[in-house]
Amino acid sequence: MAEIQTNGRAYESLLEKVLSMNILSSDYFKELYGLKTYHEVIDEIYNQVNHVEPWMGGNCRGPSTAYCLLYKFFTMKLTVKQMHGLLKHTDSPYIRAVGFLYLRYVADPKTLWTWYEPYIKDDEEFSPGSNGRMTTMGVYVRDLLLGLYYFDTLFPRVPVPVMRLIVSNLEKMNLPTKPSGSTGDMTRGSEDTARRPPSVKASLSVSFGQRAPHRASTRGSSPVRRPPASSYDRNGGDEVQQRSPRRSQSRDYYSDRDSDRQRERERDNDRERDRDRERERDRYRERERDYGNDRRSRRDYESRSKRSDYEDDRSRRHDRRSRSRSRSRSRSVQIEREPTPKRDGSNKEKSAVTVNRNLAKLKDLYGDASNQKGDEGIGTRRDSSSEEVIKLGGSSWR
Repeated sequence: MAEIQTNGRAYESLLEKVLSMNILSSDYFKELYGLKTYHEVIDEIYNQVNHVEPWMGGNCRGPSTAYCLLYKFFTMKLTVKQMHGLLKHTDSPYIRAVGFLYLRYVADPKTLWTWYEPYIKDDEEFSPGSNGRMTTMGVYVRDLLLGLYYFDTLFPRVPVPVMRLIVSNLEKMNLPTKPSGSTGDMTRGSEDTARRPPSVKASLSVSFGQRAPHRASTRGSSPVRRPPASSYDRNGGDEVQQRSPRRSQSRDYYSDRDSDRQRERERDNDRERDRDRERERDRYRERERDYGNDRRSRRDYESRSKRSDYEDDRSRRHDRRSRSRSRSRSRSVQIEREPTPKRDGSNKEKSAVTVNRNLAKLKDLYGDASNQKGDEGIGTRRDSSSEEVIKLGGSSWR
């Protein structure tokens, strides 16, 4: 079975966040988990829904039954056949209204006119709001196409070319091209419809039965714009519009459009500020990481420099010790290798003294032979070195 051509958005983001959070946290929506089929949800709409506003009326301030069931349809992803069954249902106009709301939120804007065209002049009467004001299904469908606001909430935007085509088709059918107010499209903050909670905090307090501490002040400070009253003229066949006594409807329309643009600009500014904060956090983390790396690199450099200085001092001390040992070793070698002094005249003198001593001993033993000239047994002569040579023996020596 073919599914409906959608706008591509996830169903969690189709509604405003405040409304979506209230629906998901409501007890009634949790009870809807028990509904498993398409027909069971239709029966629940028939039995429980009496208006199609997004918020409950009175002092409840919670999401309406119709929107909880609409969100249930979001989760089921209806097919084309099921959607035709909703739009042509004859038991309750609210079943059809929920089907038209489903298309306005989910369907591709280019296909809206194709879906809505057969029902532009539908004359079934019902009250879309909780105030009991009656209108026809055709007027309700035209307001869904032309309006941006829907009972104090926002619809997804329709592209400008698509909106021009819709307005052109309505002009060809001689139908109004301005919203009639049956969906409260210009009544954000109005008192005669279910009022939108002023903040997320206040809306969340609805589900838990608590009261937000700043809710009264927020409600008192928020401006209230009253809608131009409108009613359906059964005899004429068209709606009769009454202008506000203080300002015209066109001024209200353009002021609402300007305020919507201002809100869009504020949302863009908030997103831009969030992106700037995220970029600043990233830059801060990068600076912290770079600072940590610089500190580690400085510590490594200091440790390396200290280690290198220690190694240099150690090598210098080793060189000095090695040089001192080499010098002492060289001195010892020089002392050992020093040549013995040559024997010069002092040695000669010592040898001469020794010879003279020996000669004296010989003289004492044998007597002085210098006076015995004629002695043949003993003869003396002097050699070239002037040393006395004693010759012993002779003819008488035996």
